[in-house]
Amino acid sequence: MLKEPRINGDIVNGVVADLRANVGPEWERFIADVSLAGIPVFHSKQAYEALTGRVEIEHLSENTFGSLIPGLAYVGAKKIFDLIGALILIPCLSPFFLVIAVAIRWDSPGPVFFRQERVGYRGKTFTVYKFRTMKHEPDRIESDAAPHEVMTVDDDDRVTRVGRWLRSKRLDEFPQMINILRGEMSFIGPRPEAVALSQWYQSELPFYVYRHVVRPGITGWAQINQGHVTDADLVLGKLHYDFFYIKNFSPWLDVLITLKTLRIMVRGIGAR
Repeated sequence: MLKEPRINGDIVNGVVADLRANVGPEWERFIADVSLAGIPVFHSKQAYEALTGRVEIEHLSENTFGSLIPGLAYVGAKKIFDLIGALILIPCLSPFFLVIAVAIRWDSPGPVFFRQERVGYRGKTFTVYKFRTMKHEPDRIESDAAPHEVMTVDDDDRVTRVGRWLRSKRLDEFPQMINILRGEMSFIGPRPEAVALSQWYQSELPFYVYRHVVRPGITGWAQINQGHVTDADLVLGKLHYDFFYIKNFSPWLDVLITLKTLRIMVRGIGAR
C-alpha cells in the first residue's frame, strides 16, 4: 500500500487504484505521472475481476456493453453455432447414449430421463432434460416442492451408482442438446435453476434475474470455478461468476470454458 504519492525508486510492475475515489490533486497527478512513465494503472474493480473471475455488481449498469443487453451480434452467432454443434453431436453420440440408457435401467427402476421445469432465457420456464441419476420418486411433484427439497447435496443418498459416475463425468447433462435444438439453451451459459429455487433466490439475492439475460447453458463459468452450492450466501458468490460471464460475453471466454469443461470431464473431478 502506498502511503504517499510517490514510489521511491522501487521496481513497480503496475499500480492498482480505486479510480472512482476522490483522492485529491496530488494523487491524481501521481497516477498521471505513473502512466506517462509507462507503468500500467489498473482500476481496483477491474483488477479484482481479473484475479477472481467474479463481478460483484453494485449497479446494473456495470458491464462493458453500454447496454444491459450483452453483445447482440454474438448472441445471434452463438445460437447458430449451438444449433450446428447439436445437430452434429447428437447423431455421433447416439450409440453412447444408448449404452448410458441401458446402464441406468439396469442400475435402478424408473425412466431413463429426468425432466424438470426450470427458469431460462428472459425468465421463461421450460422443461430441461437430463439422464436420471437419482432414485425414481413417482409421487414427487416438483412444482409443489420447497426450495430445499429440489436441491441436491453432496453425498446425497438418492444418487444411484451409475448416476454418481455420470455426474462425475458431467454426462448426465448431454440430453440438454435437445433443449439447444429447441432454442431454450446454449452449450455455454449460466445453469438454469429449478423454478422453486429460482423464485427463492430471486427473493433473497439482488439482481438475480439479470442472469437470465443470456441463454442458460449445459456448462458455464460458475460451474468450472465453483462447486455445488445450496446456501443463499454461497449462491450469491456463484451469481458473481455468472455476472462475470455476462459482462465478458465473448467467443474467447466460451472457448476457455469449453476447454476447462473438457478437462473436468476427463479427470472426473473439479467444480460443477
